[in-house]
Amino acid sequence: SIHSVADLKGKTIYASGKGATPEYVLNYILEKNGLQVGTDVTIEWKSEHAECVQALAQDPNAIAMLPQPFVTAAAAKNDKIHSALDLTKEWDAIQANEKNKSSLITGVVVARKDFVEAHPEAVMDFLEKYAASIKYVNENNDEAAKMIESYDIIAAAVAKKALPFCNITYIDGKDMKEKLSGYLSVLNEQNPKSVGGSLPEDDFYYGAN
Repeated sequence: SIHSVADLKGKTIYASGKGATPEYVLNYILEKNGLQVGTDVTIEWKSEHAECVQALAQDPNAIAMLPQPFVTAAAAKNDKIHSALDLTKEWDAIQANEKNKSSLITGVVVARKDFVEAHPEAVMDFLEKYAASIKYVNENNDEAAKMIESYDIIAAAVAKKALPFCNITYIDGKDMKEKLSGYLSVLNEQNPKSVGGSLPEDDFYYGAN
């Protein structure tokens, strides 16, 4: 059974997202825990999450890297599937020994610079409502789950179980800059093309100066 990243040594992990963020995140976490891909750990890349779920269904000892809510949805259909490691927590654990701190950030708000400069009040109003929305979802899982189902995203029952593990967070200002710039630096080290060839300048981070 898997209780730590170290337990992945000698194992095969099914995953999707080769050449994109999932690959770089997995490589980073494995490497920081002393494991080399191809030597200590084998990664079998699939074209989509559903194929990883299928692999789990076929082999009770299989290991897969899946995002929420796919994990919860898969577990709901197969009681032998369970979550062993939370990659967000594993990422955070690595930061204790890192000079440049970062967070595993998978969702951001992006706006054109000219729009932000032309409509500062609208941007602030949106961010306030965005933060309130996140707070509401985290504090009202039942109601949020029903809304998610009403927009045909996923079933309410799955959403309710998945939401507490989705790490939906609002971060802004200097805190956002530190965590996001550190994360982009990690991606840049893995593959510069993943961040457009070079790291962004300071003015990329809204409200951080």
